[in-house]
Amino acid sequence: MPASERTTPALRVLMTADAVGGVWQYALDAAQGMRAHGVETTLAVLGPAPSDDQTGQAEALGIEVIMTDLPLDWTADHAGAVRESGRAVARLAAEIQPDIVHLNSPALFAGADFACPVVAVCHSCVATWWDAVRGGSLPGEFVWRTELVRQGYQRADTLLAPTAAFADATARVYGLARAPTVVRNGRQPITERNSRRHALFAFTAGRLWDEGKNFAAVDRAASRLSLPILAAGPLEGPNGARMTARHATALGRLSDAEVASYLSAQPIFVSAARYEPFGLAVLEAAQAGCALVLSDIPTLRELWEDAALFVDPDDDEAIARSIDRLAADDDARRAMGKAASDRASIYSLESMSTGLLSAYMSLLPSKVDPLSLKGAVA
Repeated sequence: MPASERTTPALRVLMTADAVGGVWQYALDAAQGMRAHGVETTLAVLGPAPSDDQTGQAEALGIEVIMTDLPLDWTADHAGAVRESGRAVARLAAEIQPDIVHLNSPALFAGADFACPVVAVCHSCVATWWDAVRGGSLPGEFVWRTELVRQGYQRADTLLAPTAAFADATARVYGLARAPTVVRNGRQPITERNSRRHALFAFTAGRLWDEGKNFAAVDRAASRLSLPILAAGPLEGPNGARMTARHATALGRLSDAEVASYLSAQPIFVSAARYEPFGLAVLEAAQAGCALVLSDIPTLRELWEDAALFVDPDDDEAIARSIDRLAADDDARRAMGKAASDRASIYSLESMSTGLLSAYMSLLPSKVDPLSLKGAVA
């Protein structure tokens, strides 16, 4: 949007983000959705630089992006690096002077002070990841990371989570007196359409290298199927984690438009995740009308009960059987796709924006102009 067309924003927000996982899309969607309510958002990006298509997304939306060259809290070598990153973000906030700082990496608040209220969002963390994926005592390298996150959670003026199940897990693992407030993620449906006709296939997408995504089970299921499973996403992570595709067809990292093109063919979407605080890839598939085969974990049950087939995430035979069941019955597959699409309509960009604005406004009652933010609070 040209500067000449912009009005004075009702609120200014500095939001941290990274380009590694779903937080990038979350941040862009949040900034886009809240702009309609007079909120101007600046993104401070930590970790690896965004890809060209990610940068293009931000530019197309007119969202200001600042590359900080700071490490992600979960890839930093020591606690001091995370604390210094937090102080660097605080210095940036002092320059920008936002009304709200929105931390998508709450650990940054452990070593920093901000002159304005801080909203922190629990997207994921090593402690809840370990609890869901491995169990037992945390390894030493996770202990100090968890303590930084705990401090960030305790210091935040408002703490949010994308599902009630993940809010409860966070409160339990960190011993919080009160669970985070739930603001569910939302997305604007992508309208990309692929005119080519495809034979039926199954599809999965995400950080395939992440053990929590449990791509290994999907890959094993692929060996039991006659139809192909196509897998979009990187097989190697910034922390050195790697995964191998032995039976599924690995597509590598795809742009949003490329993923949407595959989803427009309405494949059977499968996720065997052991750890999924929300699951934006599942939402995108549901918005496209894909039938869903999902792991039976609390967060996905909460979001997709009666709109998906649920399986034990470690039972590759059951995963393959559910895919085969949908592949063999066109009517059932279409019905499940319709159920998923209907449910997805609840998780809209406007709904997420409303929830975030409510959180912001609760901290700035004297700042908010009820006319400029009309309709923001349900």
